[in-house]
Amino acid sequence: MDPVFFTIGSFEVHYYGLMYAIAFLLGIELVKIEGKRKGFDPVLMENFAFIAMISGLLGGRLYYVLFNPTYYFSHPGDILAVWKGGMAIHGGILGGIVGTYFFAKKHKISMWSLGDIAAAPFILGQAIGRIGNFMNGEVHGVPTFTPFSVIFSIKPKFVEWYNTYNSLSLTAQMKFKELIPWGIVFPDPSPAGTEFPGLALHPAMLYELVLNFIAFLSIWFFFKHKNYKAGTVWFIYIIEYSLIRTFVSFFRSEDLMFYGFRAPHVISVILVIWSVLMIKYFNRKKAVSSK
Repeated sequence: MDPVFFTIGSFEVHYYGLMYAIAFLLGIELVKIEGKRKGFDPVLMENFAFIAMISGLLGGRLYYVLFNPTYYFSHPGDILAVWKGGMAIHGGILGGIVGTYFFAKKHKISMWSLGDIAAAPFILGQAIGRIGNFMNGEVHGVPTFTPFSVIFSIKPKFVEWYNTYNSLSLTAQMKFKELIPWGIVFPDPSPAGTEFPGLALHPAMLYELVLNFIAFLSIWFFFKHKNYKAGTVWFIYIIEYSLIRTFVSFFRSEDLMFYGFRAPHVISVILVIWSVLMIKYFNRKKAVSSK
């Protein structure tokens, strides 16, 4: 497991950046395919995909930096070093929304129609990006012997429990058995290997990869073919991803925090409520217009 895909002299290609490049190219093609199905010009859709993805990347990075001010204020040179990792998907979603809004306003297109087009490519890109996280050994889970009562706690208990675990005798520690057979031991230089040397961890990034890909399939092959009001597919994506992130965040050891709660849980609850209300709003408008 190595974050570097290949090296030529002093030039390095990292898996993290490579996965974003692949996601970017696939996303453009999927946006063009779906846009064409809805009657939009492919060139216009290509420009939209570019704007949405760039704004999403900027939003994801800014969000991550703002939630880690101590480190980045001390290491300002790392703010732009995205190849080292450090993206927050909720910030990416917000950034993508901002970019989509201004693109839609400029070209006099429904923002919600563009959102529907972008939903499947967006979550597929998130799935692909987790491969880069895996190769970096980041956004990792807790050790596989962590009790589920500690993992599935509303307010995170892992740090406190793990400190207690480390203070126990070796005999007492051995009472905590591996709860799953697919834990992964990450190499020492990686964030996961450095934090938990020699321990098998929940591959949280792979959990999210699989669930994101399933969500992509549900949107691309099912939801986008339904005769929904514009914007509904986008908010279905928001609901699906929020539920995925809520589940996966239970296993992660280093999620961002917000007043003692996992920030992704707080944001996900807000996004689910907002999405449900927006879908109901769209349906209400549809019912009124059909009279």
